[in-house]
Amino acid sequence: MTDTPTLKERVIEALRTVYDPEIPVDIYELGLVYDVAVSPDGDVSIQMTLTAPGCPVAGSLPAEVEARVKAVPGVSEVRVDLVWEPPWSPERMTEEARLALGL
Repeated sequence: MTDTPTLKERVIEALRTVYDPEIPVDIYELGLVYDVAVSPDGDVSIQMTLTAPGCPVAGSLPAEVEARVKAVPGVSEVRVDLVWEPPWSPERMTEEARLALGL
């Protein structure tokens, strides 16, 4: 019997393909994604932040996230909300991200 990943798991896998251009770690491992909600009809809502409010990719990264998630089979709509509270800090990174960055 094969375990089929849930839509939320597939969305998270898509998020792991989006990288912060200044840091060689994906946005999910960096802790930039605060929440992923998936409705039964395939609507996805993502709350995310950036490493700093003046981040040069503030205009492009949320659009890239939306496009990658929208490409996941089963996703009907995607809403990406950029939030600043709580502020991002390196403590939000996963252990894998810390290891990759030598922290």
